[in-house]
Amino acid sequence: MSEAQKNVDLSELAKFEELASGWWDEDGQSKPLHDLNPVRMAFIAEHCQLRQAKVIDIGCGGGILSEALAKQEATVTGVDMGEMPLNIAKLHALEAGLKIKYTQATAEEMASSEPESYDVVTCLEMLEHVPDPASIIQACADLVKPGGHLFFSTLNRHPKAYLLAVVGAEYVMNMLPKGTHDYKRFIRPAELATWCRQAGLKVSHMTGMNYNPITRQFSLGKDVKVNYLIHCQKP
Repeated sequence: MSEAQKNVDLSELAKFEELASGWWDEDGQSKPLHDLNPVRMAFIAEHCQLRQAKVIDIGCGGGILSEALAKQEATVTGVDMGEMPLNIAKLHALEAGLKIKYTQATAEEMASSEPESYDVVTCLEMLEHVPDPASIIQACADLVKPGGHLFFSTLNRHPKAYLLAVVGAEYVMNMLPKGTHDYKRFIRPAELATWCRQAGLKVSHMTGMNYNPITRQFSLGKDVKVNYLIHCQKP
């Protein structure tokens, strides 16, 4: 796959290269991801067995989710196209004494080289940053073994998401760097579910991830108007 053909937005990649050095600062610009991670992990652990599972984390960034998965005794491969985030991820895993394989590649490249090789595939907070999210979902479907589990999360293209995730988080509360999100790329749950079904997956569960600005904590809930998680299985 040539550079021109890769399902990568170079401007989006550059954003995360700039953020890489602060990826593990839990009080810095990556704080929302650190706050979100226990909620994401609870959802994943509820719906699949992680101990001794072979897991691939697509769009792993600096490794926040990958490390949490490894701590559950999963065998983890983290995949990203960002060189700096991956270097940060490798260093942090080394310091934490965790064995995680990190690879610079696209989801499509991994699917081509390792089809039906993983028990669990995660792709969280990544789909809204690529030109063709449906292609990523197909690649994830190709990576997972029959009977395996897949988890996706993204932002809903809903006015509430624009107000909270863009205006609120980036401009009012300064939780995220300005320009982190492009509202036009947010994905409605029905769109995501359709792409999953087109990739041959069974959509099993969907839940919202809701933020309380007073307690500054995330929780799972029925409201999917902003952030949401989806669990699929491959028949």
